[in-house]
Amino acid sequence: MDSIVEIQNRQLKLSNLEKVLYPATGFTKKDVIDYYVRIAPAIIPHLSGRALTMKRYPNGVDGEFFYEKNAPKHRPDWVNTVPVWSHGNERTMHYVEVSDLPTLVWLANLAALELHPSLALAKDIACPTMMVFDLDPGPPANIVQCCQVGLWLREIFEHFGLQSFPKTSGSKGLQIYVPLNTPTSYDATKPFAHALAQLLEQDHPGQVVSDMKKKIRTGKVLVDWSQNDEHKTTVAIYSLRAREHPTVSTPVSWEEVERALKKKDANLLVFEAPKTVARFEKMGDLFEPVITLKQKLPTLKELTAAAPEERPAREEPERIEIAAQAEDDSPPATDRRKPKKGGAKKKRRKV
Repeated sequence: MDSIVEIQNRQLKLSNLEKVLYPATGFTKKDVIDYYVRIAPAIIPHLSGRALTMKRYPNGVDGEFFYEKNAPKHRPDWVNTVPVWSHGNERTMHYVEVSDLPTLVWLANLAALELHPSLALAKDIACPTMMVFDLDPGPPANIVQCCQVGLWLREIFEHFGLQSFPKTSGSKGLQIYVPLNTPTSYDATKPFAHALAQLLEQDHPGQVVSDMKKKIRTGKVLVDWSQNDEHKTTVAIYSLRAREHPTVSTPVSWEEVERALKKKDANLLVFEAPKTVARFEKMGDLFEPVITLKQKLPTLKELTAAAPEERPAREEPERIEIAAQAEDDSPPATDRRKPKKGGAKKKRRKV
């Protein structure tokens, strides 16, 4: 049965509220909407002004899903959209932009369980406001091993006087964000993230990999640097995840990361929707500085020059030298080349 509700002077029709979207727990669409209403003060500032990719699960987390970039044609006329030129499609895409509660509730009613915003604001889509590292454990490794890698990353950034902020992926791993909010481009952030992932791999070859090949990831943590790309998105802070339980990508403190590592307890960093709301009400938004904190990214040469003293002298790989040179060779953001026509289509991958 449909329900008509009014939120901030906007009328919405909500449908199938009792439909179970998380069968293992009985979490319904009504519960999904309720969660996003309660977490709205925290999540909306992180979505506002950004092109949003929706990951929709109309038949629940056990059913088929699809990504939706272009805003649906049947959207209410008050739903804001932002135009973004797509080089791959050679046309302008109109993404949903979430800046108010009615839009967030409308998305929840579409069973858009997962929200994936761009790392850049739509008004300057080539300028990411942050850099992100997705720490993905290869079984039997889990988020505990990700905590160790995350702390190594924090140490490196502290060396440069930069703050970083951890959050759970809401799935298996941990994600580390470095707010920038200063002029930059993906031509700077992506090579930097790649070089840093390689340096971690060389310093800790038994625990870290920077290559996505699954056969080399067993028991190690992939430092996924490739998310720093104009054409990719990372799950939003406070977004639900389409897991067996309604887990959430939740901000955590570095003290919580250290505690999980010390106790070797992955459950300390698993947060479902009700707990995430309670944390926000008690602790506020631990991720708020990611929106406002201004930091300048070091150069690749500064990164490679700041290698830890304990690194064995023999480890001076040519690939890091090549990565460092990329800074001088990369074209400016305004000189990005369009991909050739007829190129291979990207495979959809679960996140």
